[in-house]
Amino acid sequence: MHQQTYNIDIIKEQITYFVLNSLKNECDPSDERLKEIISDVISIDSSCQEMSLKEKRELATKVFNSMRKLDVIEPLMEDPTITEIMVNGPENIFYERQGKLYRSNIKFKDRSSLQTVISCFFANQNRPLNEANPISDLRLPDGSRANAVLPPVAPDGPIVTIRKFTGISHDIVTLIRQGFISEEAARFLCQCVQNKKTIFLCGGTGSGKTTFLNTLSSFIPSDERVITIEDSAELNLQGIDNLVRMEARLPGPDGTGEVNIAHMIKAALRMRPDRIIVGEVRGSETADMMHALNTGHRGSLSTGHANSCHEMLERLTGMAMAGTSLPYNAIVSQLSMGIDIIIHIIRGKDGKRYVDEICHVPTCTGNDFTLETLFINHGGDILEKKCSDKRLQELSSYI
Repeated sequence: MHQQTYNIDIIKEQITYFVLNSLKNECDPSDERLKEIISDVISIDSSCQEMSLKEKRELATKVFNSMRKLDVIEPLMEDPTITEIMVNGPENIFYERQGKLYRSNIKFKDRSSLQTVISCFFANQNRPLNEANPISDLRLPDGSRANAVLPPVAPDGPIVTIRKFTGISHDIVTLIRQGFISEEAARFLCQCVQNKKTIFLCGGTGSGKTTFLNTLSSFIPSDERVITIEDSAELNLQGIDNLVRMEARLPGPDGTGEVNIAHMIKAALRMRPDRIIVGEVRGSETADMMHALNTGHRGSLSTGHANSCHEMLERLTGMAMAGTSLPYNAIVSQLSMGIDIIIHIIRGKDGKRYVDEICHVPTCTGNDFTLETLFINHGGDILEKKCSDKRLQELSSYI
């Protein structure tokens, strides 16, 4: 019986070195060409002669992953049940599955090897990550998002956080079955979307805001012209023929060429939209979104980070003040006129995600918002209705 008597990590380093030498005359080989070169090197290298065919294939995969992908954590990337990966230095790697965090037994060799893998991975995607630019964000071709931080900003070693795009689109029936939302609340929100009520979703990171926004967007009439605006393209709208997608662009090496959310909102207003969907607002672009909501573009959808519905409105007011000269009470008034329904979503200690609160935003004329609670959740079990059926019908009716 064959018994392995060699150090696979040492052999992997040797093969990688030989492959790099073979690439000196090829500036940018494709993935297929790189795999071909790796296979050729392994087939002629003396240290691989004792390996079985299966072991050679595994070695080829390891070398390719270290050069083009994320080395030892690539199996986590390929696992469809894992939704998030967190690398806190070479020896502390965690992942999220079904809303819960687990520690992985996977480790990188040392800080240097981890930093090399991360830097090369970001460089392959044309994103600089080095001592001069120690923090960088990246959107992968499959829609996943990656964030990396290098020392000295990260004193315990390089940090990588990857939010995977699973490609799974939950319909409203699935969310009801999972306990994310009650059937009555879901029916109300569907009517609100169809009748062009402006809806704002808020919650913490990873609470399910984008997932629910995608679900609600499925109720937009198919004959409308919809424009989506995002920092990183995550929305996956279905059934809309007249769909325009825009994604922000970072400034180039010379500091020019940036296209941010505020720029795109202004451009969207010239595109004859029926609805504008802003993936997430987090800064002064809130002022541009506020103006768009009050210029005849009802039925828009957007998300933001906050701990409650009321707190989200307060945050939106503060962010809008950074982008406009309007006084505080005028911003409160315009936001309350522009947003009809605000939804707060949370992720519980057990990893379960659910709608915590649904509120109506009445028009305000003073310096504070007064919300009307329509549904509220007490502990993630039941989304309790707090108003009459007649009131829900009034709020969801087309005006």
